[in-house]
Amino acid sequence: QVQLVESGGGLVQAGGSLRLSCAASGRTFNSYVMGWFRQAPGKEREFVTAISRSGGSTWYADSVKGRFTISRDNAKNTVYLQLNSLKPEDTAVYYCAADLRATRVRVGTEYDYWGQGTQVTVSS
Repeated sequence: QVQLVESGGGLVQAGGSLRLSCAASGRTFNSYVMGWFRQAPGKEREFVTAISRSGGSTWYADSVKGRFTISRDNAKNTVYLQLNSLKPEDTAVYYCAADLRATRVRVGTEYDYWGQGTQVTVSS
């Protein structure tokens, strides 16, 4: 069992930055690919980014490539999401998730555990 707790969300102006954190419980954090997804009001949940178990590989949605950066610290059981050059369309609840099998990292239904989410609001 893995418990995930996100933090770091908030209100920011367009062009600003935020850093999200996701702290995981348990001793097997480095067994999981970690991903970030987001869901805006009235929209489906969408893939944002993911990082491999070692941190050596990352995947990004085209909409955030070059602006967002995912990283992880396995010693601290934490995954981070640096959000730069934020746009109003980035407004959403951001969720981190853990995937043990890691066969389709862009697919939310493949993930085993989810956090409760943290709100990011970008004003224009």
